[in-house]
Amino acid sequence: MRRLTPWMRYLLYAASLLVFLAGLQLTLFSEQTATYFAWPITPPLTAAFLGAAYWAAVPVEVIAARQSAWAGARVAVPSIWLFTTLTLVVTLVHVDKFNFSSPILSAQGAAWFWLAIYAGVPVAMLLIGWHQIRLPGGDPPRGPAPPGWMRIIVLVQGAGMLAVGVALLLAPLAVASVWPWTLKDLTGRAIGAWFVGIGFAAVHATRENDFSRIKPLEGGYTAFAVLQIVAIARYSGQVTWSSAAAWVYLAFLLSILFVGLFRWLPQAVVALKRAIH
Repeated sequence: MRRLTPWMRYLLYAASLLVFLAGLQLTLFSEQTATYFAWPITPPLTAAFLGAAYWAAVPVEVIAARQSAWAGARVAVPSIWLFTTLTLVVTLVHVDKFNFSSPILSAQGAAWFWLAIYAGVPVAMLLIGWHQIRLPGGDPPRGPAPPGWMRIIVLVQGAGMLAVGVALLLAPLAVASVWPWTLKDLTGRAIGAWFVGIGFAAVHATRENDFSRIKPLEGGYTAFAVLQIVAIARYSGQVTWSSAAAWVYLAFLLSILFVGLFRWLPQAVVALKRAIH
């Protein structure tokens, strides 16, 4: 069996700490990004969205790091590399909008720390990933597969996120015209990088087709849906509820939540029945 290397495990744990810190900044200071984040973000709902996405990445990386076999962690690694690489490209395209020259030291420090992380992590993942896949050994025997209908749902979700993410990266202002809240070019592309990363992981999971190999994605799916719903509730006044896009987005989050909780729903029902009786 090809085991998860210590280097990959350490990298995943380090990445989980970094995304937790980014999520902390964006969630606690959604309305003060000009002071505490790498670039000013408006409206605050966008900052809350990004903060929720970063926090949702924590269980993905921690669960992946805790796997003994590479097969149980690999659903997370390529998508993380893709997201960090795209975010570096977005940063370089919009470098003039970052707080590198801000008179506020906290903002300036956040911008330079951001650049260092996104310049370093993709390279580290490439080097450690190359070492990981060159280890001898194969995959352990497959475990139970998700139902066929669930695989189709996740494939549709993944393809949809990839399509939306690519559109946001290439034409953020065009997509912003139908988005449920106000987006700018930089924030649209930042959200697009997330959707491409998550969408790629979802499509990858359908290829693995094994519950034991998609645990990181299950954790991330659940956290992403819950935290994004909280972000919407927190800034519901900034959502254009009269648009169909708002309700499509909410339905999408609920479908993500269902998939993330699917394996645990029967156990939850049994526990609830026991509690009632």
